[in-house]
Amino acid sequence: MKNTLFIALAMSGLLFFSCIDDKKEKSEPEIAEVQTDDFDYNVEEFADIRILRYQIPSWDDLSLKEQKLVYYLVQAGLEGRDIMWDQNYRHNLEIREALETVYTSYEGDKGSEDWKNFETYLKRVWFSNGIHHHYSNDKIKPGFSADYLRTLLSETNATLEGEAFDVIFNDKDAKKVNQASGIDNVAKSAVNFYGPSVTNKDVETFYAQKKSPNPEKPLSYGLNSKLVKENGELKELVYKSGGLYGPAIDKIIVWLEKAQGVAENKAQGDAIGLLIDYYKTGDLQTWDDYNVAWTRATEGNIDYINSFIEVYNDPLGYRGSYENIVQIKDFDMSEKMAVLSENAQWFEDNSPLMEEHKKDSVVGVTYKVVNVAGEAGDASPSTPIGVNLPNANWIRAEVGSKSVSLGNIIEAYNNAGSSGRLKEFVHDEEELELEEEYGQTADKLHTALHEVIGHASGQLNPGVGETKETLRNYASTLEEGRADLIGLYFLYSPKLQELGLVDDWKKVGMAAYDGYIRNGLMTQLIRLNLGDDVEEAHMRNRQWVSAWAYERGQEENVIEKVVKDGKTSFNITDYDKLREIFGELLRETQRIKSEGDYKAVEALVEGYGVKVDQELHAEVLERNKQFTTPPYSGFVNPVIIAKMNDEGEIEGFEIEQPESFKEQMLMYSDKFNNLPVKN
Repeated sequence: MKNTLFIALAMSGLLFFSCIDDKKEKSEPEIAEVQTDDFDYNVEEFADIRILRYQIPSWDDLSLKEQKLVYYLVQAGLEGRDIMWDQNYRHNLEIREALETVYTSYEGDKGSEDWKNFETYLKRVWFSNGIHHHYSNDKIKPGFSADYLRTLLSETNATLEGEAFDVIFNDKDAKKVNQASGIDNVAKSAVNFYGPSVTNKDVETFYAQKKSPNPEKPLSYGLNSKLVKENGELKELVYKSGGLYGPAIDKIIVWLEKAQGVAENKAQGDAIGLLIDYYKTGDLQTWDDYNVAWTRATEGNIDYINSFIEVYNDPLGYRGSYENIVQIKDFDMSEKMAVLSENAQWFEDNSPLMEEHKKDSVVGVTYKVVNVAGEAGDASPSTPIGVNLPNANWIRAEVGSKSVSLGNIIEAYNNAGSSGRLKEFVHDEEELELEEEYGQTADKLHTALHEVIGHASGQLNPGVGETKETLRNYASTLEEGRADLIGLYFLYSPKLQELGLVDDWKKVGMAAYDGYIRNGLMTQLIRLNLGDDVEEAHMRNRQWVSAWAYERGQEENVIEKVVKDGKTSFNITDYDKLREIFGELLRETQRIKSEGDYKAVEALVEGYGVKVDQELHAEVLERNKQFTTPPYSGFVNPVIIAKMNDEGEIEGFEIEQPESFKEQMLMYSDKFNNLPVKN
């Protein structure tokens, strides 16, 4: 799962999370304007998006063999880039090809407003891996007319016809993922995981008939396939060599085989071998075998995430989006944070969960700070800042999991500069000072606690099915909220100081609570249009956690709503009591998950996480107008270039930074164009 909410930035209240998941939402907070070196982190801004760069600080510490491993894994990831585009929407590749042809061939007036709007639209489409907004899931609206696009197509001999052309301008397929209650979520979602006539009932009926060979180790049915109807019969089109997305997968396999040849150790090499077998066969048992091997392969300086993993883009939570993240260990920070992994059982034993929902033995939780060397698919350009995998509950329980914080991504956010939203939305000077002094530490620890302790905590009751089956469309937001609550409960605890992680546990906890409530009840609303409901899973979880806690504490005024000079803020009056409330809600969310209580999760999310106070929302948007920093950021990737000797062997590497976003996007489309426009 992906974490994109709390990262080590100076304003926790304007940040968010993705436990792959992200995303998957990805944005960043208000941060101090600092520069630690001469590196230019900023690339450009357009619409509601800021493009940044990141460095790879661990690169020079690697041997040539390790650098080769990183290079091969990065190339493998990029070969699958088109898969994500097609998964997001059935016409995305066709639209991208036409728009890029226009962009590179048009010789007309490039100073007009229409052309500028066309260029902005294309950049937004690049950023979202398709025509739907990466965060809101709404279709991106072009700032030019259909007639103007027809003119551009005609003058560049580009082709885009029929539904693929019309959908840019009409109201069809308006939502990539539609999580609204009381509708057919599959039918109303444009994401390309299902055939056009497949419904919620079809999906639930189809997978209810699937029985795992070992019920104690349920297979991830639906993870790597598209479900369609052929002659009225439901059928899975499996992602594999020779199957759906086969041309791209074959290219992925070539690079993975090279990577296996330079693996750091046998365990790592064996895991890569199983991933290759999985891509060749599409067999879900092989996928589980791979995840077990990958989770156990903890030695070495290089790691990676590759395949169809996070299910946030599926309205019913079955199908995995393609993604790739290649990681180099941050040696110093990983040693400092390993203390959480070593004490995972203490946190489980001392959590407020019901005794029957606690694990007797929390196993194999590893936490590392890593530096990203390359990303692709669902992790790029919009990236998580923390990841916890694998997602299968039984593997987490029996083998463990890997949690990582993407250190150089966080560092890039910290050094990119920002505006001054923090002062606008804090309650008073005390809250501002707490955030400025302790906010970064609080965010780092919440990320770690969320990933290492949160997702590893708790267990299902005997006989209860997988969460995606019992809680259905609410599974992702419930899980993310549950992990958030674990982090919140222990952030305000002297145990953190006892472990040497903080110097003042109380002030760190206070800063964390201030930021979470400020964000969940107010500042995250800057990402919504007035009148919108909350739809993204992580954003929902922050709202239902905060709103439930606010309501629960009203009798004792634990969280005080203050309106002064027409400006609303939220003031926590009793941090100890708020911790008790977080513990109470954590206990209930674990009960819901453990028992598979769909009615309870529906009431929780719909009652607290979906609807927005329109008056407050309008106020927040008005107060935010003074700030020009876009609410969303993403990254171009450093380009790793292999240098060859006379014998054609790699003798070294150079790393170059892209000059522009368009440069990298066009290069990717040219070099990694592995799928037909219709699949």
